[in-house]
Amino acid sequence: MLTRRVIVCLDVKGSRVVKGVQFVGLRDVGDPVALSERYEREGADEITFLDISASAEERATLLDVARRTAERLFIPLTIGGGVRTADDVARALRAGADKVSLNSAAVSRPEVLTEAADRFGAQCVVASIDAKRNADGVYKVWVKGGREETPLEAVAWAQECVARGAGEILLTSIDRDGARTGYNLEITRAVADAVNVPVIASGGAGTAQHLVDAVMDGHADAVLVAGILHDGLTTVHALKQVMIDAGLGVRAYEAVA
Repeated sequence: MLTRRVIVCLDVKGSRVVKGVQFVGLRDVGDPVALSERYEREGADEITFLDISASAEERATLLDVARRTAERLFIPLTIGGGVRTADDVARALRAGADKVSLNSAAVSRPEVLTEAADRFGAQCVVASIDAKRNADGVYKVWVKGGREETPLEAVAWAQECVARGAGEILLTSIDRDGARTGYNLEITRAVADAVNVPVIASGGAGTAQHLVDAVMDGHADAVLVAGILHDGLTTVHALKQVMIDAGLGVRAYEAVA
């Protein structure tokens, strides 16, 4: 049975974890190091650390915060935001990342995916795609923290990212982000069925059942969770238990001292 991962996302701005709705209305929810340790204790399989304003502000990722986070974790860490070149990927990996997420930079210059995969292996390269449905029902790719629409169609772009070397797709539905109404199963399933690498569903988790639906109906390999954990509405352990009860394979919960 395939093991499904529960990944906790830390959106970071100004060295603090923040959370909003559809990428706006951000509020402070805590310290990234402390939250990472807490979620690891609860049974998170991975942590994804996204510097959400780096691309829009055209600066580098907050590697010092990433480094402090990585030093305290035993589970895999993905770092993203402001990563533009293969050298930036190298810096993130040296800071303690296991994988590096590229979004805006890959859209601007898709070759960076190949360059990073050639140097570090496809398993280190995550193509992060922020998708939003337009008035014509087409899911377009957005960049710069959801501020700028591109002409790219999400499924075709995901396929190109994989062809260029991405070993994983992190797919976020901007429409569902922070809404807690469930993942966008339509676009998640379309992307998952179109590529041969793991797809992480992101944007919309409100209940444990939403995670089950993302895997069973959305064909996701992993699920990203943020707000409902930050606000203390549930725990990683509780989410995993519902997934287990639904017959999904997840990594066993082991309390970390």
